[in-house]
Amino acid sequence: MCLTSTSTGIKILENELKITKNSPDDKIIALAGNPNVGKSTVFNNLTGLNQHTGNWPGKTVTNAHGNYLYKNTNFILVDIPGTYSLMSNSIEEEVARNFICFGNPDTVVIVVDATCLERNLNLVLQTLEITSKVVVCVNLMDEAERKGITINLKELSKCLGVPVIGTSATKEKDLTQLMNAVFDVAFNNITTNTINIVYDEVIENSISQVKNLVDLVIKNSLNPRWVALKLIDGDKTLLSSINKYLNFNLTENYELMKQVYKTRTFLNEHDINSDTFRDKIVCKLVKTSETISTKVVSLKNSNYNHIDRKIDKYLTSKKFGIPTMILLLSIVFWITITGANIPSDLIATGLFWIQDKLTDFFAWLGTPPWVHGLLVMGMYRTLAWVVSVMLPPMAIFFPIFTLLEDLGYLPRIAFNLDNYFKKACTCGKQALTMCMGFGCNAAGIIGCRIIDSPRERLIAIITNNFVPCNGRFPTLIAIITMFFTGVVVSPFQSVISTLILTGVIILGVIMTLIISRLLSKTILKGIPSNFTLELPPYRKPQIGKIIIRSIFDRTLFVLGRAVVIAAPAGLVIWIMANTQIGNTSILAYCANFLNPFAKLIGLDGYILMAFILGFPANEIVVPIIIMSYMSTGSMLELDSLDQLRNLLITNGWTSLTAICVMLFSLMHWPCATTCLTIKKETQSWKWTFISFIVPTITGITICFIVATTVRLIGLL
Repeated sequence: MCLTSTSTGIKILENELKITKNSPDDKIIALAGNPNVGKSTVFNNLTGLNQHTGNWPGKTVTNAHGNYLYKNTNFILVDIPGTYSLMSNSIEEEVARNFICFGNPDTVVIVVDATCLERNLNLVLQTLEITSKVVVCVNLMDEAERKGITINLKELSKCLGVPVIGTSATKEKDLTQLMNAVFDVAFNNITTNTINIVYDEVIENSISQVKNLVDLVIKNSLNPRWVALKLIDGDKTLLSSINKYLNFNLTENYELMKQVYKTRTFLNEHDINSDTFRDKIVCKLVKTSETISTKVVSLKNSNYNHIDRKIDKYLTSKKFGIPTMILLLSIVFWITITGANIPSDLIATGLFWIQDKLTDFFAWLGTPPWVHGLLVMGMYRTLAWVVSVMLPPMAIFFPIFTLLEDLGYLPRIAFNLDNYFKKACTCGKQALTMCMGFGCNAAGIIGCRIIDSPRERLIAIITNNFVPCNGRFPTLIAIITMFFTGVVVSPFQSVISTLILTGVIILGVIMTLIISRLLSKTILKGIPSNFTLELPPYRKPQIGKIIIRSIFDRTLFVLGRAVVIAAPAGLVIWIMANTQIGNTSILAYCANFLNPFAKLIGLDGYILMAFILGFPANEIVVPIIIMSYMSTGSMLELDSLDQLRNLLITNGWTSLTAICVMLFSLMHWPCATTCLTIKKETQSWKWTFISFIVPTITGITICFIVATTVRLIGLL
């Protein structure tokens, strides 16, 4: 199966980089920088938009843009995904590089981390080879001060030849100074004298020979020295982008390419081949960064990151890394389980009180029963179930998850699991997308953009569903409580439930690794790619922002999408349950048809039908089962889990049924929202179908094996 830019969703990123001015007077500002330097925080505080930020590299997986009015000028700020270099090693870095090089920004703001300036200067120097319209934003100055790091901003500006502004992105005063510098550069109010990177004499001679011809051909459309450098380097993807920007093919110019080939021969005579040429370029940039950093950075304490290293000694060790990760996972689930019960009951009580009032209102209007059934007992009651079941655990889980992000723990998870994913011939970054899948698999699918390899990105997309989302937690928790921990005395009941749920999650991770390995050896063959995983410093979380961001950017966003999909599902469920053929409803007919197959995998027809009807939103699976067993025309609410357990047992449930329902819930098809997200990300119905069918076949197979084995042995 061929991987193309369309099938892997790269066209989406390319389209997102096409920024159009609303007015000729608008100014486009590119916001660039290494991953995890606070670009998105600067962007949010300037534009007022709420792009999600997190303390781990690759968090910005798309390009957001927003407006900022300053001195009666509209600035369009574009937040580009983080990149370490303009010598791109991934499609996303290539697209980001192309925007800096060919997107015609009026100013490029490069955000660097004050706590590790030397590494960040590499991107600054590469950008200055392309354009002089640059402002360097040295962010996280407050964090640098806490660590005893002092940066001489005036000296840094003198070394680079462009404005340098120190900021702590949350401080309005600093951002005003930044925008003032941006304004001056955009309107050419200041003269810049950018640093000139001087390479080895042989390379400089080669560049000068090509540069003269380039200058005649491109006529100041681009920096001729930089274009000459790239022609000698022979980066095909970059040359293709240059040709597209210029609207003609540089490599078809006979005189120019004749000089390029002559120059390459000259370099080879001096033992400089293409690889050596690039190495020398990179080495010079690194040495220049070191020299500048030595001039401008002062350290009061050389062991400023001693605490971080001490913590990482345990959190990323082979002995304690995985157990600590499982322990933290268990704590998160325990807090979610114990904390969601009371608010869920309160919300359900309030929403079903409204339902009663709606029933009285429709009775007062004298509407036909079927209208009340469709709108209230079908649509509204389904929505009430989704909201009351889904909102409380999300409101607890997402802030805790965001807290771990801000602390910088998620990259440590990827580090701990990297070896396992490597054995599965995939990428360790997949662990980050799995973490996002705990909240919502659709969010996890979007997060797969941080994976550089198209092959590995598709594997991560296909297997993301093996991590249960927030919508499947209520089903898993209810079954665990009713059939496996119901006899345990509180408060130990929640502890045992948490341990079993954690075991289910671990099984999901194991299945992710197994299926990833199978995909790597079959339809998506390949070897694991190398990648740079930065372990960011541990940072003090901003509690207020965490709460606001997790509620509005995640909880309400995910809930809103589920509600939109669940509403029509409620109508379908009500129609199927109330439309009779003879004395049997359509729902019952479908369940009876599916029953023989469902029995083979440890379920029954009504359970399997509930999963099918729960395709729009996983939260409504259990309510559909209740409605089906009680032969009612609408979903019902039982007063306690004991009543629900008795109802299930009366209809033939055993411990085997409960186990198979949990396994199928863990490994069945993605929900409608996730499928639509997969289609959008891959731009392919083929990969969407594969992402649907792989977990489905896996779930059916695992349930069949478990059910058959248990029946043969006679355990349950």
